[in-house]
Amino acid sequence: MIPIRNRCLLLLLSVVFSAASLYAATSCDPRAFGAKGDGTTKDTAAVQKAIDVCAEKGGTVHLSAGTYLIAPILLKSNVTLQLDKGATLLGSADHADYKPKTLFRVPDLQPLIGAENATNIAIVGEGTIDGNGETWWKEARSVKDAGVLGNHPRPKLIVLDRSKNIRIEGVTIQNSPMWQVVPYYCDGVIIRNVRILAPHNSPNSDAIDPFSSSNVLIEHVYADVGDDNIAIKSGAINSPGPDSPSSNIVIRDCVFMHGHGLSIGSEIAGGANNIIAERIHFEGTDNGIRVKANRDRGNDVSNLVFRDIEMKGVRNVIVISEYYPKVMPPDDNTAAPITRLTPHFHNIVIENLKATEIDSAGAIVGLPESPVMDVVLTNVNISAKTGLVIGYASVTAKNLSVTAAQGEPVNKLSGAEVTIK
Repeated sequence: MIPIRNRCLLLLLSVVFSAASLYAATSCDPRAFGAKGDGTTKDTAAVQKAIDVCAEKGGTVHLSAGTYLIAPILLKSNVTLQLDKGATLLGSADHADYKPKTLFRVPDLQPLIGAENATNIAIVGEGTIDGNGETWWKEARSVKDAGVLGNHPRPKLIVLDRSKNIRIEGVTIQNSPMWQVVPYYCDGVIIRNVRILAPHNSPNSDAIDPFSSSNVLIEHVYADVGDDNIAIKSGAINSPGPDSPSSNIVIRDCVFMHGHGLSIGSEIAGGANNIIAERIHFEGTDNGIRVKANRDRGNDVSNLVFRDIEMKGVRNVIVISEYYPKVMPPDDNTAAPITRLTPHFHNIVIENLKATEIDSAGAIVGLPESPVMDVVLTNVNISAKTGLVIGYASVTAKNLSVTAAQGEPVNKLSGAEVTIK
């Protein structure tokens, strides 16, 4: 069961943000500092000046309708960035504008919108933040493993680094060169009523990636992207450590269209725990529920609840695998020594799930040295071309219905312990 502390998450977040309203006295208009909003003039200095002035006493940087072309900017404590309807912050297409910077402990580039050690910050309104990522995607498609951290860096769109009390609400976020919204080592994050978009073939355009962050609420998000709709992370591949877990995360009332699904991992070297995802609609995603790692990037991943889930036209319903980037174990699957980075998946609940027009029911497969433990499937109804594969995992199912057009509905590999009630 999810600990009591996670049940109190929403109350905690409401208390956290009760202080945010204290910082709205000052209003700063970037046009007063020279911004043109014409889509061709770089307004970076004017927007940053408005942020700096508002940060002195706390206040709102107010962007009226127009297209503000910018290079990277830095949000500061007690500042709200408000984008009116018709206002767009457009990322510069000049790659030289994104200076080298260490992010996530590896060489990277400045994000378009950053925050560092900030408190009480918000991005709100009916406007749009557009990363203008097409030229970066074209370049990434020509490079092997371009999505690996530290390898051929591309700018992220919004990176909130070691910050607290964050709210992103109402805006449309789109077309990031790489990951779109990344709270990194943050505490107290609300992402609500936002649309996050990118073309289906845009590489690594994850919508939201909480990275070693805690007390996070993601609700009423519509994500239609080229990679993970959500990817909860906590540590890079072969991380030397230490890495903090991602914990106490609620994801609810969301719609995920194209993308790779709701993922925990694969970079999960700090672990992840106490995560609830409920009332999620998936349509056309590659995957639905996905928990993924490998021997070079794992840790303890536990106390996960997925409930009241609908899926239509999804390729794989459930993928819980410790063999990423592959799903299934190799033919010569033998146990390896347990290390700090060995994944340990356990205490996972999936209940009230209905999936139709599906390619594969999916797989629950652990390592011989670290099986997936204590998976509970309740009221799960899947209609698919192929069935559910289980190996090196203990699964208990009640009211499980898997209809497979080809083969067995449930396929047991070595190490499978399956109890169907």
